[in-house]
Amino acid sequence: MTQNAIQKNKPELTIEHAQVELSLSDLNDLCDATDAAIQDGGGFGWVNLPARETLERFWNGAIVMPQRDVFFSRMDGSICGACVLVHPPQNNEAQSHAVQLTSHFVAPWSREAGLAKMLLQRAEKQAKSRQYTVVNLDVRDTQVVAIKLYESQGYENYATHPAYAYVDDHYVAGHYFMKILDAV
Repeated sequence: MTQNAIQKNKPELTIEHAQVELSLSDLNDLCDATDAAIQDGGGFGWVNLPARETLERFWNGAIVMPQRDVFFSRMDGSICGACVLVHPPQNNEAQSHAVQLTSHFVAPWSREAGLAKMLLQRAEKQAKSRQYTVVNLDVRDTQVVAIKLYESQGYENYATHPAYAYVDDHYVAGHYFMKILDAV
């Protein structure tokens, strides 16, 4: 196979900062990707699939909230993952330097293309541009691939909560990570 043929078969991968309401097609892609991630055990809080209307409200609400930056990954034009930066409340001056990364996932069908890492790096870039110096996040113990990603990107596991989540009638530990960002 020639180099040109290999390049033609590579999917187009992009990350975008959602700043306007999603089109119906994009919202459907995002909800489908979210459903797939939840069914695969990576539901960033959800264990069971929520009603479609719940997911639509969640994502539409996240996009319009000024305290959040929402990023989407696309593979060949279809939304297949996301992450959200949650800014600290204005009344929390002591923690005004830190942002929380939430809802970070990539649909199972688009994994191993590097999109989770691309989303994380884009979120960090946004955090730096807004003068945040720390990114915090938490993740279930069962999210082994995500934990490896965070560790490979310089996140420090500073605490473990033994009863972080309750899944399938038992407690699952959760890990808390943080990263001090380099200067802008």
